[in-house]
Amino acid sequence: MVYWFAWGLCKVLLLLLRRWKVEGAANLPREGAVIVIANHQSYWDPVVLGTALSRRVYFMAKEELFRVPLFGLLLRLLGAFPVRREVYDRRAFKMALDHLMRGHVVGIFPEGTRSHTGKLLPAQPGAAMLALRSGAPVVPVALIGTRGLCGRVRVRVGKPFFLASGGSKPSRAEITAGGEKMMAAIAALMEDGRH
Repeated sequence: MVYWFAWGLCKVLLLLLRRWKVEGAANLPREGAVIVIANHQSYWDPVVLGTALSRRVYFMAKEELFRVPLFGLLLRLLGAFPVRREVYDRRAFKMALDHLMRGHVVGIFPEGTRSHTGKLLPAQPGAAMLALRSGAPVVPVALIGTRGLCGRVRVRVGKPFFLASGGSKPSRAEITAGGEKMMAAIAALMEDGRH
């Protein structure tokens, strides 16, 4: 209930303040497990991404945010869960897998942090490993124009794709290749969005 109230409020605010446009929203499967990946350049990105999609998104967010007293509580109420970025966080990975097994949408920023220049950073291994282990479809999203407080925002949702693994435990090479494929899909949407 808290999620959908916040979703509606953010949608109205984005329509009034940011002149936003969502393209390709129909590419998000209507049901079943999905991993949504997007570029990350602003604190507003999870708000914009979650509001642009018609399904509830369970975001993986850096652990430090949950230590901020009221903000941490709000994140939990919205369904976000903490991840320790400096190590392989088994608990966060299991939580993401559990969400996918229940048919939820899990939102991840594969870069693992915000890009201060707006250019894409290399993917950290977590998103690709999650896609390879779960077999869930990956939906790439480009967030364009979220860096400032004013101006137009575009959200471009790409077609789902799968990362194929040669076994139950993906190799380092498969994880690296999967991360590169994810970032290439986001880059293509960003490039198309500039024209």
